[in-house]
Amino acid sequence: METDNKSKVEARASARYLKMSANKARRVINQIRGRSYEQALILLEFMPYRACYAILQLISSAAANANHNLGLSKANLFISEAKVDESTLLKRFQPRAQGRGYPIHKPTCHITITMIEKTEMGTWEK
Repeated sequence: METDNKSKVEARASARYLKMSANKARRVINQIRGRSYEQALILLEFMPYRACYAILQLISSAAANANHNLGLSKANLFISEAKVDESTLLKRFQPRAQGRGYPIHKPTCHITITMIEKTEMGTWEK
């Protein structure tokens, strides 16, 4: 087994139990995966989806983690990994006719953003 001497420096941020569907969050995440920090901010600013605000905060948090903890410049950051996982369902009941209860499932999701510096990525750019 070969080990790599060059350790990969990455900053990550995650949001857990967000009150939105994983599919609706993936619709936004797929648009920003592989883009630079500035491009992702501009894209999220003008997209009309509700998930954009939570993802915008998450990207800002990952960039702040990279700047504060690792000393990386925000101008050189790229989104190397962005994933959305399904979480637990909030189960509720809506009253219906004749005393019945109708189940309502409210989805939640986990979002994880990983950013690395442009110099480590080489020519990999979307």
